[in-house]
Amino acid sequence: MLLVTRSPGWAEFKAYFFDGTYYRESFPEIASAFVVNVKLFLVAEGIILPAALLLAVLRSLPGPVFFPLRALAVVYTDLFRGIPTILVIFMLGFGMPGLGVSWIPRSQFFWAVVALVLVYSAYVSEVYRAGIESVHPSQSAAARSLGLSHGQTLRHVVVPQAVRRVVPPLLNDFIGLQKDTALVGALGVVEAFRQTQIDQAATFNGTYYLVAATLFVAITIPLARFTDWLVARDRRRRQAGRLV
Repeated sequence: MLLVTRSPGWAEFKAYFFDGTYYRESFPEIASAFVVNVKLFLVAEGIILPAALLLAVLRSLPGPVFFPLRALAVVYTDLFRGIPTILVIFMLGFGMPGLGVSWIPRSQFFWAVVALVLVYSAYVSEVYRAGIESVHPSQSAAARSLGLSHGQTLRHVVVPQAVRRVVPPLLNDFIGLQKDTALVGALGVVEAFRQTQIDQAATFNGTYYLVAATLFVAITIPLARFTDWLVARDRRRRQAGRLV
């Protein structure tokens, strides 16, 4: 901070990024656009959670008969973890409506959600899979010895434990998802970052970026602290289990 504030260009830098008048005047407008980011996040998250769990379960299915499903799940996961999110957003948001098919939606919001779901389902499925594989095989064997099928074992024994174990890393992924909603502005969706670009182009002042950053931080920091609390609670529970 001392280095920045003592630099020769500090006055110009401050005037460009820290103008209080622009900050106060633009905050309501950018906050209103930020509601779009929150909507994108909530809709996408509601789809990602079950979709990613399904992918993780498919990858854990045993036996050669399920090899095609496992292979498809692996290909999907590798593909969408390898392509940058912004490219998926561009290809779907501009490509699909450009097909000219009447029944294909043209809503930019719709394709923004689809792109985020496709990418983050791949990431979150790996988190779920790690949780499933962390459950000791003896528990599955015990469930099968009681007469439960493989599906029943997954549903009643393995998946509930796996989900509890991966809640903290899941929240970390969703912090990333919340930030990546800013990428959909590339499609023309007027969310917080896109609104800052519009305002900046009108006044040639960068204080609007600070407003958008404030709004994202206001969401992500509470989520990060909640994640820390969950990790600490899980650690205390495991330590109590060892003492017992």
